[in-house]
Amino acid sequence: MSSGGCSIVWFRRDLRVEDNPALAAGVRAGAVVGVFIWAPEEEGQYYPGRVSRWWLKNSLSQLDSSLRNLGTPLVTKRSTDSISSLLEVVKSTGATQIFFNHLYDPLSLVRDHRAKEILTAQGITVRSYNSDLLYEPWDVNDEHGQPFTTFDSFWERCLSMPYDPQAPLLPPKRIIPGDVSRCPSDTLVFEDELEKSSNALLARAWSPGWSNANKALTTFINGPLIEYSVNRRKADSATTSFLSPHLHFGEVSVKKVFHLVRIKQVFWANEGNKAGEESVNLFLKSIGLREYSRYISFNHPYSHERPLLGHLKFFPWVVDEGYFKAWRQGRTGYPLVDAGMRELWATGWLHDRIRVVVSSFFVKVLQLPWRWGMKYFWDTLLDADLESDALGWQYISGTLPDGREFDRIDNPQFEGYKCDPNGEYVRRWLPELARLPTEWIHHPWNAPESVLQAAGIELGSNYPLPIVEIDAATVRLEEALIQMWQLEAASRTAAENGTEEGLGDSTESAPIAFPQDIQMEERHEPVRNNPPHGTRRYQDQMVPSMTYSRVRVEDEETSSVRNSAGDSRAEVPTNANTQQNGREPMDQGMLQNVNRNTRQRRNNTTTTFWLRNAAEDSTAESSSSTRRERDGGVVPEWSPQASNFSDQFVDDENGIGATSPYLQRHPQTHQMMSWTRLPQTG
Repeated sequence: MSSGGCSIVWFRRDLRVEDNPALAAGVRAGAVVGVFIWAPEEEGQYYPGRVSRWWLKNSLSQLDSSLRNLGTPLVTKRSTDSISSLLEVVKSTGATQIFFNHLYDPLSLVRDHRAKEILTAQGITVRSYNSDLLYEPWDVNDEHGQPFTTFDSFWERCLSMPYDPQAPLLPPKRIIPGDVSRCPSDTLVFEDELEKSSNALLARAWSPGWSNANKALTTFINGPLIEYSVNRRKADSATTSFLSPHLHFGEVSVKKVFHLVRIKQVFWANEGNKAGEESVNLFLKSIGLREYSRYISFNHPYSHERPLLGHLKFFPWVVDEGYFKAWRQGRTGYPLVDAGMRELWATGWLHDRIRVVVSSFFVKVLQLPWRWGMKYFWDTLLDADLESDALGWQYISGTLPDGREFDRIDNPQFEGYKCDPNGEYVRRWLPELARLPTEWIHHPWNAPESVLQAAGIELGSNYPLPIVEIDAATVRLEEALIQMWQLEAASRTAAENGTEEGLGDSTESAPIAFPQDIQMEERHEPVRNNPPHGTRRYQDQMVPSMTYSRVRVEDEETSSVRNSAGDSRAEVPTNANTQQNGREPMDQGMLQNVNRNTRQRRNNTTTTFWLRNAAEDSTAESSSSTRRERDGGVVPEWSPQASNFSDQFVDDENGIGATSPYLQRHPQTHQMMSWTRLPQTG
C-alpha cells in the first residue's frame, strides 16, 4: 500500500475496469484510490429515477468487487458538492493527481470545468479522457471547421475520419492501492423500503454490472445481430441488443461494441452474407445516433430545454394535466400507446419503436410540451440518458433540422400493424384486451359490439375510448402550426423593425407551469399569445456557469443548469386545456394552404426512427485527436465567435430544411440555435 503521492480515479458513468482510460492512466502513475461520489442534488431536476438508481446500486457493487480483486477498494462518498468531496479525499489520501473520463451533458460540462479550475489551483494535476465516444465533439467538423447540423453529414464524416477509433484497452492485471485508512466510505442509500419492493422484479429481467454487460454484448453479436435489419422494429420479441442501460452507466465500452461489431461485419462480408452486412450497417447507425446526441449536447448545451429550431418556440403547446396523466397511466384508448406506457412503468424499459410511438402521440396528438415527456422518461427509464432523450424528443417534435416533419402524426393503429402484427405485445400489457381478435386489437373502437361483448370489453368502462380522435388531432395540429407561423412572422417583423432581438433565439418568453407530481423545475416554455420581449440579447443564451470566465451575465441568470433550492413551481390549472386557450378559428382556405406547405416541409431522409437510445444504443469510445489522449486529454477552449454560427445556414445548400418551401421563404426559422462552444475541462 502506498502512503503518499497516489492518484485518484474518479468514477462516474464509466463503471468498468476494462477499456477505462482514466483507470489505465492511474495504474500507470502508481498507487490508485478509486472514488465514486453520489451527489444527486447536483443534477437539479434530473435527479435519477427509481429504476435508474436501482441499476446504479448494483453496478457499483460489481465494480467494487472487481476493484477489490485487483487490489484496491472503491471509496464511496455521499455529497451535495462533488468538488468539495474530491478535495477532502485528496487531503485524506495525500493524492497528487486526479484522473476522470469525459461526460457531455450540460450539468457535467459545468461541473468538470469547475473541477479542473479549483483542483488545479490547489496544486493537483487533473487529467481527463474520452471513454464514451468514437470521436470527441470538437474533432468532427465540416470543411469550414464548424459543427455539423444534420445526422447524415455528421455520421458520414465519422465513418470517413482519417484514423479509426482506438482498440479497447485490456483491464489492469493488478492495482497498487493508495492509503485510504483516513478516508472511510460512506454508505450510499439508493432506494427506500417502498422502492425496494417495487424494484424486486427488476433483477429477474436485468443483470447490471460490467461483466454482465459483456455477456449481453456477446449474446447479441452471436444471436439477434445477424437478423437485426429484418427484426429490429418488432416489439413483440427480443430483437435488439438491450445494451443501452449498460452503455449509459459505462459498463461496456462503446468502442468495444463498435470494434466487435465491425469484426463481425468483415466476417460476414467474406462469407457473402449481405443480410448480415446490412444488419451491421443499421446497428452502426444506432451507434452513430448515440454519438450524435453527445455531439449536439456539447455544441448546444440547452438542447434538453429548448428547441433547436427557433420557430418552434412559438408552438402553442396544450397544457392539460388530464392528458398527461392518461398518457402516463396507459389510459389513452390507443392500445399500442397504452401497452407501451404500462410496460415502461412496470419494467423501466421500452423498445425503441414503441418509444417513437408513445412520444409522437404525446407531442403530435395530445400536443403536450415535449419537455414534460422527456422528463417523465428520465424518471422512469432504466437507460435514462439526458443527451439521447433530449435528441429523441427534439427529433420527434420536429425541432431538429433533420427531425421528423412537424405535421406528421403516427397513427398508433397503423404502427401497431407494423411492430406488433399479431397483437402479442398489446395482449401482454393490456390483459383487458387479451381476448380481442387480432383483427381488432389495435382499434377496438371499430370492433362490432358482439365481438367486444365476447371479449369482455366495455369501451369507456374497463378500457377507455380514444382520448382524442386522430382526425381531430390532425386538424388541431394544422391550426397550431398556423398560429405558430403567425407568431413567428410577427416576431421577425418586430426584430426587423428594431423592436425585438429575436433572430436565432429559441428562448421562450413566458413559463408554462409544470405538473408538480413529476417535480419539474419551472423553465421558460414557449409563449403563444404574447410576443417575446426585446430585452434579451443573443449572448444571454449561453449556459452562464459554463461561461463565467468569459462572459458576464446578470445575477438572475447565474445558472440554468443548477436547480435553485428556492425556486417556486407554479400550479397547473386543473382544466387548463389550450384548445380554448388563445387559438383563433382558422378559415378553411388557410387550413388547405397550411396542408400544402406542411406536406412538403421536410425530406426526412436522416433519422428514420428515434435514436435507438434503448436496445440498440452503442458507441465506441476512443481518444480525441490524432495523438489520442492517452496521457490525459486537454479539451480545446473555444472563444465566443464573432458572429452567430447559425448564419451559415441561410445559403447552405446542405443546410436545414433544404427541400422545404416554407423554410426557404423564411430563412430565419431554420437557424439552429448556436451556443458558444465552451471548454469542458480546463
